[in-house]
Amino acid sequence: MATDLPVSPLAPAVFPDMPVIDGVRFASVAAGIKYQNRTDLMLAYLTTGSAIAGVFTRSSTRSAAVLDCEAKIGQPQEGPAAILVNSGNANAFTGKAGFEAVNAITFAVAQKLDVSVERIFTASTGVIGELLDHAIVTRALTPLEAGLTPDGIDKAARAIMTTDTFAKGATEAVEIGGKIVKIAGIAKGSGMIAPDMATMLVYIFTDAQIAQPDLQRMIDDLTKQTFNRITVDSDTSTSDTLICAATGASGVDVAGNTDFRDALYEIMLDLAHQVVRDGEGATKFITVNVTGAASEADAENHARAIANSPLVKTAIAGEDPNWGRIVMAIGKSGAAADRDRLTIRFGDVLVAENGWVASSYTEDQGAEAMKAPEIDIHVDLGLGQADATVWTCDLTHGYIRINADYRS
Repeated sequence: MATDLPVSPLAPAVFPDMPVIDGVRFASVAAGIKYQNRTDLMLAYLTTGSAIAGVFTRSSTRSAAVLDCEAKIGQPQEGPAAILVNSGNANAFTGKAGFEAVNAITFAVAQKLDVSVERIFTASTGVIGELLDHAIVTRALTPLEAGLTPDGIDKAARAIMTTDTFAKGATEAVEIGGKIVKIAGIAKGSGMIAPDMATMLVYIFTDAQIAQPDLQRMIDDLTKQTFNRITVDSDTSTSDTLICAATGASGVDVAGNTDFRDALYEIMLDLAHQVVRDGEGATKFITVNVTGAASEADAENHARAIANSPLVKTAIAGEDPNWGRIVMAIGKSGAAADRDRLTIRFGDVLVAENGWVASSYTEDQGAEAMKAPEIDIHVDLGLGQADATVWTCDLTHGYIRINADYRS
């Protein structure tokens, strides 16, 4: 289905030139899980001792693959590791058969690559409630093994797409102690996006040297600031997975290094924004910034209420500066607010202040602000010093069309 969709108007101009990350090789094949003649299965093989950290959806209906990965994160980091991801079938809400498929796949990968089952991490994305024919996946392991190459990350990014209209990648390099540490990440995500401790499918690779507990703490913290601050449709997936693998091949210890942490943050924020830019049917990239809150939790609650409001999102899709819907969203969030202290801006345009429309505001100003492909909504609550930002997109007829036809 994804190949039938026009590329999002918010897509980056090009896929980035991704570096080779020493210690990891990639392969992708068209296994025919749902579509024919389209890559839908990717393998990443990681060198001995690679540290693996991950965060996952907290959905109570999360998939067998997510549960399996959760159990393995933090286990002994000895020997090589492997990540295997399929698109076209989520293997979620498939009962006992879902776990049998995961077990069959991880056992087959272990046999083929001589990797401990405890070091094999799988993920599946696509339609929920349909059985995954694991034999299709395991039959593809021979060509996957043969195709492993250090420069295959771009094809891996395409293999994990579902309704995505473009492959998502980001890269950073940082100099530490006179040596260069590289980071490269890929993601998929377009709909069912309102993460809870992770998002969609995200895989980040670095040649940095870092102990698993240190990497895990870093990923946990940065996820809260990036992937957990985006929303497309307020729906959290059963399959959300983020895995970060550090091969250690650079020999540079980055534990506690702020330059590395900042570079990793930039990768994660870039990928998170790309997911929003590929929101199903999206035509506008929206930044919702709430300041002056009594607490960060309050600021985030207000920002989410605005970003998730169908009325706000459809107004922006129609380029209608209906600021009353912003007021509505603030009022329903449940967080502290005082109507008569609110200030609302669309970009540089002051829309409302002191609980009423600003005397300087004109409808033409608001309408002009709504025409931009990127829109900033700024709300100041006037109650404190805390702030939060959430990123989202508009809600168009395209979203309905894509999801009405998703299983067709």
